[in-house]
Amino acid sequence: MWCYLKAILKQDDCLVNIINIADTCINLGYWPNYFKCSSTVIIPKPNKMVYDQPKSFYPIILLNTLGKLIEKVVVERLQFIVANNNFIHPSQLGRLKFKSTTDAGVALTHIVQSGWVKNKTTSTLTFNISQFFPSLNHRLLTLILDKAGLDSKVIFFFANYLIRRKTNYLWNDISSPIFKVNVGVGQGPALSPILSALYLSPFLYILEKCLKNLNIPVSIISFVDDGLIISQNKSIDVSNSQLYCSYNVLSKLLNKFGLIIEHSKTEVFHFNKSHGFFNPPQLDLSPIGGPILRPKESWKYLGFIFDRKLTFYQHIDHYSNKAISSVKYMKLLGNSS
Repeated sequence: MWCYLKAILKQDDCLVNIINIADTCINLGYWPNYFKCSSTVIIPKPNKMVYDQPKSFYPIILLNTLGKLIEKVVVERLQFIVANNNFIHPSQLGRLKFKSTTDAGVALTHIVQSGWVKNKTTSTLTFNISQFFPSLNHRLLTLILDKAGLDSKVIFFFANYLIRRKTNYLWNDISSPIFKVNVGVGQGPALSPILSALYLSPFLYILEKCLKNLNIPVSIISFVDDGLIISQNKSIDVSNSQLYCSYNVLSKLLNKFGLIIEHSKTEVFHFNKSHGFFNPPQLDLSPIGGPILRPKESWKYLGFIFDRKLTFYQHIDHYSNKAISSVKYMKLLGNSS
């Protein structure tokens, strides 16, 4: 559909009409119901043992192409505004302009190596927000947009944009009736990443202030719904204590924002360049509702495979084998009809 739309946009009168539609939507504070209807295709995730849970499937949302184009224009302008007034928290690195997974990996590597200069071990605790996009509160989101300094017309537009959304579900050849989906923001629309980032910004500023007041010296990296708490000390026991307290404050504050942590995805990892046997203690989060965490030899985060010495040997092996396998598959496809 994009190729056809681009061909249409080469005609000046069509481009002007689309711009007029976008301007009218903002000025009236209205998002047409036609753009609010979507189709959700259910695709099973590969290599799952069983498919009896919703997490075993990918929901792919198909939207109106013209509506997506207008959303992308609004996203560009919205990103410029919030970047210009520094509303986005500096630790937020996901789904934003000039902030990618590579930036997150480089930032973490820099923090670890900076700690080693001071003979400190870097300890990390990852957390994941459960059902993040569907859990965003519409009322709170509009209040945050107001705090971000947006014009009242834009806020009214988003208040209407978020409600009365509908979708039908497609599974192979089966199509469901149309259902209302008046919760959170969808994972398919172009506006969802920036809206979710804006939703988390006040949370991160408040969390940072709370931890500072409690004298807990940790750093935070946030990548959409994946977060990372970083502690640096010469003693791992001290780091575990700081991570424990931070996790407790974090989970309570998230609840006030209508969000909860998915404890099953919480992991702990320690970066230490000492030679010989290294056996860090486990981190018991069960008193505050979390799991008992046992550090592993390697840790996968945002596509990177880290080891405690930052050699990246496993990372290189994994992606080299993946590339070689792809080349072999291409050779097989080249011989097929």
